[in-house]
Order: sequence, then C-alpha cells, then structure tokens
Amino acid sequence: MIRTGSSSFCLDTMFVDEAEIYVRAGNGGHGCASFRRERYVPRGGPDGGDGGSGGNVVLRAAHGVDTLLDFAGRHHWIAGNGQPGQSKSMTGRSGQDLVVDLPPGTLVYDRDNGVLLKDLTPAGTEAVIAAGGRGGRGNKRFATSTNQTPKEAEPGAPGEERWLRLELKLIADVGLVGLPNAGKSTLLSRLSKARPKIADYPFTTLQPQLGIVELADYRRYVMADLPGLIEGAHTGAGLGDAFLRHIERTRVILHVVDVNPADGAPSPQQAYETIRQELQAYSRALAAKPEIVVANKIDLIPDQAPARQLAEAIGQDVLAISAVQGTGLRGMSERVWSIVRDCREQPAEPRIELPVSPHRRNMNTDPA
Repeated sequence: MIRTGSSSFCLDTMFVDEAEIYVRAGNGGHGCASFRRERYVPRGGPDGGDGGSGGNVVLRAAHGVDTLLDFAGRHHWIAGNGQPGQSKSMTGRSGQDLVVDLPPGTLVYDRDNGVLLKDLTPAGTEAVIAAGGRGGRGNKRFATSTNQTPKEAEPGAPGEERWLRLELKLIADVGLVGLPNAGKSTLLSRLSKARPKIADYPFTTLQPQLGIVELADYRRYVMADLPGLIEGAHTGAGLGDAFLRHIERTRVILHVVDVNPADGAPSPQQAYETIRQELQAYSRALAAKPEIVVANKIDLIPDQAPARQLAEAIGQDVLAISAVQGTGLRGMSERVWSIVRDCREQPAEPRIELPVSPHRRNMNTDPA
C-alpha cells in the first residue's frame, strides 16, 4: 500500500485550503489465454489465469496534515494497475492502493457537478473515492463440457477516474472574529502557545492560526484566529472572504471588539454590527452559532464605560478584557469552556453526501 501526503506543515509556513486534483484508480489486468503443455500430455486443457484487480484511490483524514499544500503542485494521483494473468492458472498481482492523506475537515467535491462526495471529519475517516478495475478472466474460466478448449480471455476493466475539488474547513472549537487590529492575535498568543504575527497595523493575520487553550483539570479546546473581516467580506472584499468558511466548523464565535478605536475607525457598536452583518450575509447558520462578545483593550481607557455602552447597544452581555495585560482572560476562558462543553454534548448535524459506488465511473474527465 502506497501512502502519500503524510508530511506535516505549519499553518504559518504556507496555508493552502483549496485544490483541484485528478484521481484515477488502477486498471484491471487482462486475463490470460494459454493451454497446458507438458510431456506426455498432448492435449492439455486451458490454464490461463485471471488478471489482477486495479488499485483503489483512498482519501484519508490524517493527524499531522494541516494544509493542502501537497496538492498545489501535484494534480495527478494514480493508483497501480493490476498485472495480467499467466499460464498455469496463475492470477496476476493486484495493483497497489493509493492512500492520499488529507487534513481533517476536508470536503471532497466532484469538480464537474459540484456534488459533495465525502466530508473527511473526524481524523481517521477514509473513503474509496475511485475504485480499481476488475481483472479480466482467463480462458480457463470459459471451459465447458461443449467448449473444452476456449481461446478467449477477458480484458481488464478500467479503473474509475474523476476530477475532485478539495476544500478545507478548519476544525476548531472557538473562532475569533472581529475587525482588523481588534487584538485577536494577541489574545490567541496569551491563551495558547501559538505565536501569530502581531503588529500595530491592520491585516497582520493573513492566514488562519490555531492554538490549544489549556485550563485546569485537563480541560482544553482549540481556538482559531482568522483574518480580520471588513465590510463586504462576504462578496470578496478584504481577506475575510476566503476564510469565512473556516468559521463554519467552529462551535463558538468569540467576537473581539476594540473599545479604544483609533481616530476615524468605527465605533465599538459599529464594529460589532459590521461583523454581524457579514456573518449573516454569508450564512444564517453561521450567524446563529453561540457568540461571546468581548471588549478588548480596556487597559487603554480610564474606565469600563465603553464596554457597558456596547452591552446596552447590542442588548447582550459583554466581557471586558485586556489581551495585553491579561485582565479578565481567566473568567472569559471559563465562560468559553462552559459553552464549548455544552456544544460538544450535542449531536453533530448530519451532512448530505453522495454515496461513492465502487462501480460508478466518470469517464468525462481529461487527465492531460
């Protein structure tokens, strides 16, 4: 069995979350047409063996694979062909399966019709995405009482082939959202061992960053820092459009609002409403996820009046924190954990997938 794509890449090295690949299973080996030839056996019967089966293309969600970088430069993934049958009733060797390791959370679509074939969640999930062709029968299989010397043998069946579109959605318990420079990266670095880029200018986060937040009593959850969203992100403005889908995998949205905005920047209420409108425009299911609102950078204001005003304006509780000084982070983490724990206990919503038949073929593909 051949295994590929097992290399692990850090998210801050090169993050690739979309790719198109061509997969082809191995062809079955041809059956053999031969006759037994031995001394003193002038009329030996047919002894042609069957051809071997072609190898399957198997997609697997594997630990340690974080990006689709392996598939950005290699687009063709082909399993081994079955070997032809031989004389003396020997069956040909079957082709080797090709196991392609993908990041957990990868959605596999048929590129030509856009149908979801498989959701590779959680880690360890496997799917035979292209089945190998069956080996052809040798002439020994065709021998009957009325046809004792058949000369025909079957050719091997071709393996399945198709173009796939891979789309990665990060799997995290908590997704950090907010306008650029709201302090999301600083917050992630204070709560976990992740080291995202932090600077005093917008869009320092150009790709998702993951971190594990550890609490007392061996409790932990995964937090994702996503690039800052701006108005019109759901239509492609800014950097957020390409990463909005990653928030769909999260259980809880942690909405970070800067309560000490720079001159000319949106007010805390405007910042909150802008992000909520983008989430709603992108997906109603996304906007309906549990949300915790935090007012960041309270260390830069004389009192917590802006945080209270924000809570009154949006009609929900707001946690006041300082990601730089660590103020309020312990209480916030406990609040996040309580919601994450409740969400984990709820059954996951089933996804509609197209059954991948081992004998289904898609010949309208072009491997060139």
